[in-house]
Amino acid sequence: MTITIDTTKPSLENLPNNYLISLDDYSAISLMGEEQSKYLQGQVTCDVNELEQKSLLNGAHCNAKGKVFSCFRLFNRQQQHLLFQPKSTLEGSLAELKKFGVFAKVEILPAEQLSFIAVVGEQATEKLKTKFTQIPDNLTPVIQQGTTTLVYIAGKVTRYLMIDETENINTLMTSFEFPVFSSQVWTLLEILEGIPSLTLQSDNEYVPQMLNMQAIQGISFTKGCYLGQETVARMQYLGKNKKALFSLSGENTGEIKTQVIEKQLGENWRKAGDITSIYQADNGQCYIQAVLNNDITSSTQLRIKDHPASSLSIIDLPYTLNEE
Repeated sequence: MTITIDTTKPSLENLPNNYLISLDDYSAISLMGEEQSKYLQGQVTCDVNELEQKSLLNGAHCNAKGKVFSCFRLFNRQQQHLLFQPKSTLEGSLAELKKFGVFAKVEILPAEQLSFIAVVGEQATEKLKTKFTQIPDNLTPVIQQGTTTLVYIAGKVTRYLMIDETENINTLMTSFEFPVFSSQVWTLLEILEGIPSLTLQSDNEYVPQMLNMQAIQGISFTKGCYLGQETVARMQYLGKNKKALFSLSGENTGEIKTQVIEKQLGENWRKAGDITSIYQADNGQCYIQAVLNNDITSSTQLRIKDHPASSLSIIDLPYTLNEE
């Protein structure tokens, strides 16, 4: 059976109650070997040693100056660590991991043999129960059944990742009988949940706290040294971070070419920050993820620089920005 992917971009309100997302714009970096955990522990912001207990972690991979190559979800599949992330950030992060990985007993590769889909909606759990004997949840967010890895993504909307080899994923997709949307819909959901979704333009631009990684438990401040750790710690304990990740919405913004968000100061407009991710729905509704000065409030007038008539509103995130 041929899989038809709906390439339209519905607004949040116009999405169906249940659907699949073909995550063609997402993939993972795979780490395997005797020292895979030890090596990764010294490279990323999260505490890899907690993976055995928690099974799913948010994290970031930084350069030596603490600027982020990529933000990822980390979990295990068949004795390998997978760093699930947008393909746009995978190449740079992979190259850096390989650069230092030659000194460790670890094999670092793109997970090209795997495909990723998401099951989303009110009946996602019940539908999965018809196909699998165990379903992941908050307490056990990662389950392996047969060749398929299932990952529960907590949030406002029920989401599950399914990971398997491409042929098996295609078979699963056809068996669900749900409409299938493109990866851009996943980006929309990430924006609404305040999960960083970086592009090449925002690669190496921000420290993890500017992307709210501390708010989604993506940084361990007790694990010890890792690449960029000094900058990350200094930002946290000396209060040097003045930026944060915001989710915004607007209407009739037209085609967005610039990455700049402006705020109104009296009769003038000044740069407030930069866009990191965009979802423009077909009905004109626009959803934006942007790094702005963290003193922005709901009363601040915001617009897109190349659309002076645009007006953006802040979307409440499901977490607080606690700098303590």
